[in-house]
Amino acid sequence: MIFDKMISIFSDDTICALATAPGGAMATIRVSGNRAVEITDSLFRTPSGKRVADMLPYTAIHGEIFDADEATVDDVMVLLFRAPHSYTGEDVAEITCHGSRYIINRILSRLIQQGCRQANPGEYTMRAFLNGKMDLCQAEAVADLIASSNAATHNMAMSQLRGNFTQRLRQLRDRLLHITSLIELELDFSEHDVEFANRSQLLSLANEIHGHIERLVNSFNTGVAIRQGIPVAIIGKTNVGKSTLLNRLVHDDKAIVSDIHGTTRDTIEDVTQIHGLTFRFIDTAGIRNTSDTVEQIGIQRAYQKLEEASIVIWITDTVPNMEEVDDILKRTERKRLIAVVNKIDRQEPPYDPLIGMGQGRGIPIVNISAKHGINMEELEEVIFKAADIPDVQQNDVVVTNVRHYEALSHALNDIIRVEDALHADISADLLSEDLRACIQHLAEIVGGEITTEETLQNIFSKFCVGK
Repeated sequence: MIFDKMISIFSDDTICALATAPGGAMATIRVSGNRAVEITDSLFRTPSGKRVADMLPYTAIHGEIFDADEATVDDVMVLLFRAPHSYTGEDVAEITCHGSRYIINRILSRLIQQGCRQANPGEYTMRAFLNGKMDLCQAEAVADLIASSNAATHNMAMSQLRGNFTQRLRQLRDRLLHITSLIELELDFSEHDVEFANRSQLLSLANEIHGHIERLVNSFNTGVAIRQGIPVAIIGKTNVGKSTLLNRLVHDDKAIVSDIHGTTRDTIEDVTQIHGLTFRFIDTAGIRNTSDTVEQIGIQRAYQKLEEASIVIWITDTVPNMEEVDDILKRTERKRLIAVVNKIDRQEPPYDPLIGMGQGRGIPIVNISAKHGINMEELEEVIFKAADIPDVQQNDVVVTNVRHYEALSHALNDIIRVEDALHADISADLLSEDLRACIQHLAEIVGGEITTEETLQNIFSKFCVGK
């Protein structure tokens, strides 16, 4: 019902928008809707007199766009797609012109004068979804693909766009429907005391479904780390080289470097990639006893960032005492800790201050000179290994979307209730209710009858105009 309503709203609208990033030598304007061909023809002409309406689908034609005074706006190429074989599932004309902002605006203005409407953010992809060209999960992957910043995020988005996640959910749904159909049959023949499914077999199937959903739920932490960047806090005393190390890792003079103690009074963040993974490095205020109020606030923030980080780099340039070691081990008990000895260019030979301390943690120790870049490649390898992120290929299914995670978490709770009910030999009607709830939560991910208009608007409003 909601889909029919939304399709009817869009059916009479022909939309237009710039579909390429501004600033390039060439630009493409996408026109989509029932009147896409008619409106494009109204401002396009060729020397031969051939019209867009006369073109074969998937062919291009050269001509010019003219304004209301018959003056040429630009030489262009028009590419035609016919419904339903287009991105939106509608008739689509793509006008490729020169990348001048003036030319782009003139052409968009002419299209709007002739009856187009400026597309809303994500409206092309929403139309593709509503016209059955992709499911909701694939539609969301379009935005993820555009926003991908490294190989891993690209592979995750491509996997979702190709329907790998949808296929996995469909397999789960088919298994759940199989259980549900057997339970429903029992309900239909309850008066005859007929059991269509052995309870132990149903429990085995439910356990299998539980395992699949749980693996998807657990992949969310990996997905978030890859998508948002793995947070790495750099901590240590004042003037040990934290800011120099940050600048070296992100290949930029992001932080102020000074011999004066307490120069860094707030956290400074920047990102870089190591072997295709994004890391968020956080330089923190030097930890020391101080009466300076501002510096104290900075030190408190340093401890806060330590709590938020997945990886902690503890940097020192002197042999720490046992109290310091115990404190850092305690604060990073649930973190991946890397000990870094800096300024080895000033000390011979390099020393390992943590040997014999906290050996059960397997803490790696790297001797470097942040100032001169000595052993930085070794440190980057240790950081990458500490991230412990599996190599993501384009066929792998990794959950990155909070909406998907929440729906899967609800589905996991549902299937756990089914397992508990089977163990307790609870009646078929209660089993059926939890099974239907599990199916419904999985259906929410790809978009079905239960998907609300508010949910769709929330998803597609985050897209850029032109997609």
